[in-house]
Amino acid sequence: METREGADGPGGPGLGCASFNQDSTSLAVGTKTGYRLFSVTSVDKLDCIHESDTADVYIVERLFSSSLVVVVSQAMPRRMNVYHFKKGTEICNYSYSNSILAVRLNRQRLVVCLEESVYVHNIKDMKLLKTLLNTPSNPTGLCALSTNHSNSFLAYPGSATIGEIIIYDANNLSTVTMIPAHDSPLAAITFSASGTKLASASERGTVIRVFSIPEGLRLFEFRRGMKRYVNISSLSFSPDAQFLCASSNTETVHIFKLEQHGPSGEEESATWSAYVGKMFSAASSYLPAQVSGMMCQDRAFATVRLQMAGQCNVCTLATIQKLPRLLVASSDGQLFIYNVDPQDGGECTLVKTHRLFGEEEEQETGEAEGSSPPQPCQSYAATVAMATTAPVPATLTGYSEDGGARKGEVIPEHEFAAGPVCLDDETEFPPINWCRDGSRSGKDRRM
Repeated sequence: METREGADGPGGPGLGCASFNQDSTSLAVGTKTGYRLFSVTSVDKLDCIHESDTADVYIVERLFSSSLVVVVSQAMPRRMNVYHFKKGTEICNYSYSNSILAVRLNRQRLVVCLEESVYVHNIKDMKLLKTLLNTPSNPTGLCALSTNHSNSFLAYPGSATIGEIIIYDANNLSTVTMIPAHDSPLAAITFSASGTKLASASERGTVIRVFSIPEGLRLFEFRRGMKRYVNISSLSFSPDAQFLCASSNTETVHIFKLEQHGPSGEEESATWSAYVGKMFSAASSYLPAQVSGMMCQDRAFATVRLQMAGQCNVCTLATIQKLPRLLVASSDGQLFIYNVDPQDGGECTLVKTHRLFGEEEEQETGEAEGSSPPQPCQSYAATVAMATTAPVPATLTGYSEDGGARKGEVIPEHEFAAGPVCLDDETEFPPINWCRDGSRSGKDRRM
């Protein structure tokens, strides 16, 4: 979801970071001079809904379409600031022992990733619930949090040398399973919207695998390419988890289709590709395991050829104006919007290019489409109070802020209340002007 390798380009400052929100309706970007939040609910129009002059931002994450945004800057890389951007006020800030490498959030949890530790907060009052110490070295801050807050699965590397993935239940604060995903260290991981699938890629960048969650069973395996190793920078499922896109430091973005092949006895369509696939399946039983595995891997269903190579970018699949789209934000400060054919795949069509900084110089290659009015921002209270798809226990066993040394605290039932959290009522929210040890009375906390 993020890129931190911005470089100044002809159109203005390069991006220090870029991330789509949890449902791909908003794009947050940061540069040396500030950060911006955009609404991406229309193809033809890119609305800037908020702009800040906070310098050297390298992490900016928005909670769905709410007014809550999390910001980390190079000036204070150990401090996370949580803002209510519509009010222009700071909700709180937290300081940690080392530089913050990533922040992930859903309507129930906020996760902060350092190189060798992970912090899990309750997003409704920012209480620290659990500290995972001495995690394997994770210099890029690679982690993923399911956007479906009824399960709140967290994924992070289980090894610094091979591609093991730890699946952690951030609601019940317990480890679920370990997935031996790749032979090489991990490069990218992401959850589907429902939190029932996890996609991963290793540093080699040739194979992308999809696993069931929480079981950890391998469901799909896709081959991005065989000729060269690449750095996969972004993975993203479509909202219905039927497609998966992957971008890298090459000029090609791949889209894979997650479809189960019918049993061998089932009648297949008499197409050339089906015939060749049947031949490969039959021949694979006579070949070495490594070769047969490559023959059984699916190739890209659709592709995009970007105008540049060697740049870091972030991609997502979204439904905009009732049509499937691929969005690619590049480190040179451009947003590309492509049409995706969900039936036949093939080469995607570029329909719009937006410049994220400087004067807008839009390029349109497809047919003009009617713009829909921008969606109003939901308040943070309305966002966190949305009902879960499955019941959540009224209380969970919590952990103190001393790194989890003392157990047994109970998270108050009101933190999972179905009713709205009254952000405007300072006597109710946020209850972060106090610390449980009574040592501080301000908003600044240190981990």
